[in-house]
Amino acid sequence: MDASPHPAEIAAEPLQREAYGSYGEVVAADLQLASTSANAGTARRYDHLGEIENRRPGIARPNLCVFHVQPFAGNPFIIRLLERHRHSTQVFIPMAGAERYLVIVCEGNESPDLRTLKAFMARTGQGITYRPGVWHHPLIALDRPTDFACLVYENGTGDDGEVRDVAPAVNVRY
Repeated sequence: MDASPHPAEIAAEPLQREAYGSYGEVVAADLQLASTSANAGTARRYDHLGEIENRRPGIARPNLCVFHVQPFAGNPFIIRLLERHRHSTQVFIPMAGAERYLVIVCEGNESPDLRTLKAFMARTGQGITYRPGVWHHPLIALDRPTDFACLVYENGTGDDGEVRDVAPAVNVRY
C-alpha cells in the first residue's frame, strides 16, 4: 500500500460515465448514447457499452456467476480491504433487489494508491465494469439483498485476484 497520507473519509458521488471512466464503464441504457431499434420496434439496443478483456498469458475461461450480496446498514461504510483482478475485466450487472449500491475504486500499481480512492453511488439500472488491474472494494448493496451477475475470465489459480488490507481504514459517507 502506498505509504503517503490518505484520506480518513471520502464522500460517495453519483455514478456517471465521465467521472467513472478511468476505472471502467457504466453499463446502462442512456438516451444520450447511440442506439438502434430492436425486437420489431419494441426495444432500443445499446451496443458496446464496455470492453471485456482477458490479458492472461495462458488459458482462462469466461466465468458467468452471480453474487448474492447482503445489504450494509449504517453510514459511514468502512473500507478495510481492496482487491483487483490483474488479468481480466469484471462486469457486474444488478439483478433482483437492486436500488442503490456503492462502487469503490482507486488507482495503483502493485498496491492501491489510496490518495486516488473514490466512491460512487450506483442506482437501479446501472451496471459497471472494472478494467483489468483496477483496485476496488467488493460491491456494497445498501437497501436490500441484491443479486449481481458477474462476468470475469478466470483459470482457478491464485493469480485470478489479489486482496490488500487498508490501514488505517477509510470511511465512505453516502
